[in-house]
Amino acid sequence: MIMKKFLLLPVLALFAMSAAAPTAYNVDVKASNIVWKGYKVTGEHTGTVKVKNGSLQMADGKLIGGSFDIDMTSINCTDLSGEYAGKLVGHLKSDDFFGVANFPTSKFVATRAIAQDTKGNYKVIGNLTIKETTKEVKFFVNVQEKAGVITAKGQLKIDRSEYNVRYGSGSFFDDLGDKTIYDEFDMDVTIVATK
Repeated sequence: MIMKKFLLLPVLALFAMSAAAPTAYNVDVKASNIVWKGYKVTGEHTGTVKVKNGSLQMADGKLIGGSFDIDMTSINCTDLSGEYAGKLVGHLKSDDFFGVANFPTSKFVATRAIAQDTKGNYKVIGNLTIKETTKEVKFFVNVQEKAGVITAKGQLKIDRSEYNVRYGSGSFFDDLGDKTIYDEFDMDVTIVATK
C-alpha cells in the first residue's frame, strides 16, 4: 500500500505541472475599441467609447477570465458632426444619462468563461458596473490568439434603465411619443491584449 502511494506521487506531480498557470495579457488600449448604438422611435445613433485599461487571463490557450474599465469621458458620436454631435455627446455625458462628471469610469469583470467549441467561442458571464449600479450580464465572445496577441470580440445588449439611466425611457415616462428612446443599446466590444 505504501509502495503504491510512492509510485503515485510522481504521477500526481507531473499532472499538476501539466496544468498551465494562468497568464495575464494586458489590454492594448489603442488597439481596443467599443462601438455603441442607441435606438429611438425616429432612428438611431452610434459612436465610440474608449477602453481605459484591463487584462485577459488565459490558461492552456483558453480564456478563463478578464476585466476592463471604460473611459466614459471619451464618449463620442460618429453618425453626426459639428453642433449636432456636440449636443448629443454633451447630453449623454450629463446627469440625464451617464453623469460622467461623477461617474467617469464604467467597469466589466468576467466571473466565468464557458467554452462553446474549439473555435474560440465562449459564453462569458460577468458584472457590468455603470454609474453606481452593478448587474450581471451574459454574452458571447470569440477569442483568437496570433503571435502572442489575444483578440476578443463580443456584443452586449444593455438595458440602460437597470443602471438608473432613465431619460426618455418609455418604461418610466408616459406620453413621450416619437421622443421615446429605447432602453436597450448595443455595445460591440473588441479587446486586444498582449503579454
